[in-house]
Amino acid sequence: MTDARPLIRITDAADPQIAEFRSIRERDLVGRGGGFIAEGTVVLRMLARAHAGKGAIAAEKILLLENRVAGLADLLAEFAAEVPVYVADAGVLDAIAGFHLHRGVLALGRRSAAPHADQLLDACAEPALVIVACGISNHDNIGSIFRNAAAFGAQAVLLDETCCDPLYRKALRVSVGSVLSVPYARGGSALSLLETVHARGFAVWGLSPQGDSDIRDIPAERRIALVTGTEGEGLPADILSRFRNARIPQMPGLDSLNAATATGIALYEISRLQGVI
Repeated sequence: MTDARPLIRITDAADPQIAEFRSIRERDLVGRGGGFIAEGTVVLRMLARAHAGKGAIAAEKILLLENRVAGLADLLAEFAAEVPVYVADAGVLDAIAGFHLHRGVLALGRRSAAPHADQLLDACAEPALVIVACGISNHDNIGSIFRNAAAFGAQAVLLDETCCDPLYRKALRVSVGSVLSVPYARGGSALSLLETVHARGFAVWGLSPQGDSDIRDIPAERRIALVTGTEGEGLPADILSRFRNARIPQMPGLDSLNAATATGIALYEISRLQGVI
């Protein structure tokens, strides 16, 4: 299968047709009014799947380095015919992006609907495993948490209002596009999110280096929520006192694991416990 749509050549970095791609690092800081940038072939493939699913995620336009077009023909054919494909040479593409774009693959996507946490929880089929992230402001950690969620079968990721946007370009890239496949909701305080989760019958387990239980001793239950906090401060005291908490045993001399690493280990353990993997 190859893509037969006409390519639109861009020769001027100031061309208004590709305005959304201009100076993308700066735009990462101020947002795109609901749009997001997918960068690289792997993320573009995930965007194609999400777009074909006709859900909340849609592709609006694609911008490619001209020498990448032939190799991506089959992938481009997965997008609806009305999604325009723009091409440019390396000099123009770098001028558009504002830095050297060695991958040569960009797409503009849009998330049209932002579900509430309770909607995602109600849609979970048992055995259900969800992640609640509190105060994660590092885009690498957010991206890795979504990648782990996809790998170990978490049905949703709930982010409190202080977490960074998972559709930020770097988070999306680090997630290898998993932000586009794992359902998520963002907003509200951490405690209010957890009260919502608990009210729907989930056993809530906070992850903490000083946790009362070993992660391997968490009992098998059909609905489990794992709660991860920011590195350094970890989960707030009111959460640790309100809900059960578990630690990941490790060698002495290091106070904690990276938030995304700890989440991945815990997800593996719980998904194995529930028989998901």
